[in-house]
Amino acid sequence: MSDLTFNKIAGGVLLTGLIIFGLREASDIVFKKHEVEKAGYEIAVQEDSAGGGAAAADTPPDWNAVLTPANVAAGAAVSAKCAACHKLDASNANATGPGLWDVVGRKPAAHPGFNYSGAMKDFSAKTPVWDYDALYTFLKAPGKDVPGTNMTFVGLKKPEDRIAMIAYLHSLGSKLPVPPPRPAAAAAPAEGAPAADAAAPAAPGGTTAPAAGAATAPAAPAAGGNTAPPKA
Repeated sequence: MSDLTFNKIAGGVLLTGLIIFGLREASDIVFKKHEVEKAGYEIAVQEDSAGGGAAAADTPPDWNAVLTPANVAAGAAVSAKCAACHKLDASNANATGPGLWDVVGRKPAAHPGFNYSGAMKDFSAKTPVWDYDALYTFLKAPGKDVPGTNMTFVGLKKPEDRIAMIAYLHSLGSKLPVPPPRPAAAAAPAEGAPAADAAAPAAPGGTTAPAAGAATAPAAPAAGGNTAPPKA
């Protein structure tokens, strides 16, 4: 074997070894699994502060104050959401839902000719009349107030929309009396302030001590009816 042939064979073996080594290193770089220090992505979440204000209670309003012409007009606009299923005119005809003329003050599930669901009939057994407060709660979420009702309307979430809608329904032939004004809640005394009708402290012997700065009664006359004359 000549030296040239040997050099060619040796060079080929060396080249093959280099190629194999290079492929192994490249495969390690591409396919080797590297453990991460922390799995996934860190997402910053802003926690609610402990001092956040509580949501205001959704309570019925003073109906005597809100059944106004302005709310009747606003309710006529809100009623467009109901017109697809209910008739709101004096014909009081049934459609997908019962007619709503004179519904304020009517017994639930009592409109003639309408096939009410069993859930609404059960509700009627417990609710004598559609009064203002009952409608206020029902219109917020019918399916929640009467579970199983066929009424699929999601409800009027805004209190002002419900108030306006009830004012409008009240104008449609209702004979239900408007409740009297609700008395205003008495203001609580300021913290640390004494009560207005707190009793004055008792003096020794059981008598009541006079208030500070109050005039005292004149002394009783001396025995015998005469008082000593003042000195000149």
